[in-house]
Amino acid sequence: MRQITDHIVSGDQAVQLTIEVLDEPGQGGANHLYRITGLDVGKNPSYEPCAGEKPGNYDGPEDAQWVVFQNGPIKEFGVNGVTQEALLAIVIDRLRSFQAGPFASNYNKQALFHCEVALQWLQKRTLERIKRGVEGTNQK
Repeated sequence: MRQITDHIVSGDQAVQLTIEVLDEPGQGGANHLYRITGLDVGKNPSYEPCAGEKPGNYDGPEDAQWVVFQNGPIKEFGVNGVTQEALLAIVIDRLRSFQAGPFASNYNKQALFHCEVALQWLQKRTLERIKRGVEGTNQK
């Protein structure tokens, strides 16, 4: 198990989330299973509507969130996890909402711009792989 600390701001007195990498690198050389702890989603008003809709047989604690990434080519393994593109789309949506609301700032504007650029580069990579006929495979 490995811990990620890139999200922690030195000097921030708020309770910090703990991010753990729980698997060994797999398909593509990346990890695919992350656990985020240090939260209580049961106290989040937005969580209540989905509290009874936990996926599959999941009966895990409400103080942990799991991120399970796609592991292996979709053509071979099917869709078995989320992509970084999907997570970036969520972050982009939130930053756009902050910019349209009372928390607009140059910091959010810059973060939004760079997330959008990151998503564009990942999409360009996918388009290039589609053109070469290797998207969804282990081929470079």
